[in-house]
Amino acid sequence: MTALTSMTHQESVQAFLAQKRIAVTGLSRTKDSGAGSIYLKLREHGYEVFPIHPQAEALHGDQCYPDLSAIPGGVDAVFIMNSPDISETIVREAVRLGIKHIWMHNNVLAPSSVAKTAADEARAAGVNVISVGCPMMFLTPDFFHKGLGWLLRATRRMK
Repeated sequence: MTALTSMTHQESVQAFLAQKRIAVTGLSRTKDSGAGSIYLKLREHGYEVFPIHPQAEALHGDQCYPDLSAIPGGVDAVFIMNSPDISETIVREAVRLGIKHIWMHNNVLAPSSVAKTAADEARAAGVNVISVGCPMMFLTPDFFHKGLGWLLRATRRMK
């Protein structure tokens, strides 16, 4: 195991949030989405964020990219909020591009974005993979996300 794959959950989150250029997937062109909220929260906190959407030209006033490889200069991390089959493709592209920080959205209320096989492959490649929780629990969380974080810790899903 590498240093990135042997971290505690809290250390993994801190390492992810220490990155400056973050791609966000799972944004919707037609409605407000959880991914859109996370995208805006990261942007509000000073991150350089890049929306990934295969068919949109722009989202939230920013140029959109069809995939990770289309982002000029690349990114340091990717947050994924898609169905697991799409997450699998994104994780494999991230590993191929050398991205060392991947967070797949997963909590107790929304459908999970975790593609277990791809996450295991990424960890084996030395990637910091977060497969539980949401960045909204760590970036000045609102009451809901504070409570959700407490629930995930209390049920030992997030240590």
